[in-house]
Amino acid sequence: MSYSNLKLFALSSNQELAEKVAENIGISLGKSTVRQFSDGEIQVNIEESIRGHHVFILQSTSSPVNDHLMEILIMVDALKRASAETVNVVMPYYGYARQDRKARSREPITSKLVADMLEVAGVNRLLTVDLHAAQIQGFFDIPVDHLMGVPLIADYFDRHGLVGDDVVVVSPDHGGVTRARKLAQFLHTPIAIIDKRRSVDKMNTSEVMNIIGNVEGKQCILIDDMIDTAGTICHAADALKEAGATHVYASCTHPVLSGPALNNIQKSAIEKLVVLDTIYLSQERLIDKIEQISIAELIGDAIVRIHEKRPLSPLFELSTKK
Repeated sequence: MSYSNLKLFALSSNQELAEKVAENIGISLGKSTVRQFSDGEIQVNIEESIRGHHVFILQSTSSPVNDHLMEILIMVDALKRASAETVNVVMPYYGYARQDRKARSREPITSKLVADMLEVAGVNRLLTVDLHAAQIQGFFDIPVDHLMGVPLIADYFDRHGLVGDDVVVVSPDHGGVTRARKLAQFLHTPIAIIDKRRSVDKMNTSEVMNIIGNVEGKQCILIDDMIDTAGTICHAADALKEAGATHVYASCTHPVLSGPALNNIQKSAIEKLVVLDTIYLSQERLIDKIEQISIAELIGDAIVRIHEKRPLSPLFELSTKK
């Protein structure tokens, strides 16, 4: 099928991933520029005709979150005014996803606000990966394609021989059990759960309380959707080691890695942290313990399937052939 009416543009957050996606599809990235005025205002210029084209914008709303979100909204407005046929946002990492409900009185539901902003701007479709809360899809009245990073992570550990009963997949909290169970199904392993309590006074902190499941003498693989300051995952890894785990590995889709994260990981019992490239990591942040694998092929395949009106369900399967 011809891609003559398909265009892919990259904004500021992850140019490297966008280039890999374009290469996977077999097209060139669209020409555009993003610049800021001295007062911080953002200006976007589209430097080629997009009239009648189906346009995809690749942008993660990673740090600086608000700048990257504004870039998307301004770019969408520019595309609509330039007569794009459809405007599709590829947001590998959906910022503000942790604010998906009112946990306390007078709190906002900011992930819903972001959904409203994207729709009002004129987005026709959203393609994202491993939302922090899957129900965020319901915040939109436009199609949302929600890809999974677990098959790619499973493929990595499968190729490195971490399969079977000698391995245990561990969820760092109760909320991640579904994700851990999915990885365990791919790797044919049992699962365990870390029972933790988060401090009510401090953000980004947690206290490990108990391990549900047998990890003694096992190789453990922790999995989460994102790692921010790495406090939770590192406490979990140390607890697993103290409980008799022989090796502890960790994995996540979104390597936010803010604040003391790299230092926490370096000092922890984690031997290898496997992450996807939904968020750009500079070379100096890719410490020895971190292994980054690319999601470009998955996103490229998803864009092609959307453009060709084919189902995305085959992309949820493990790529390794048994």
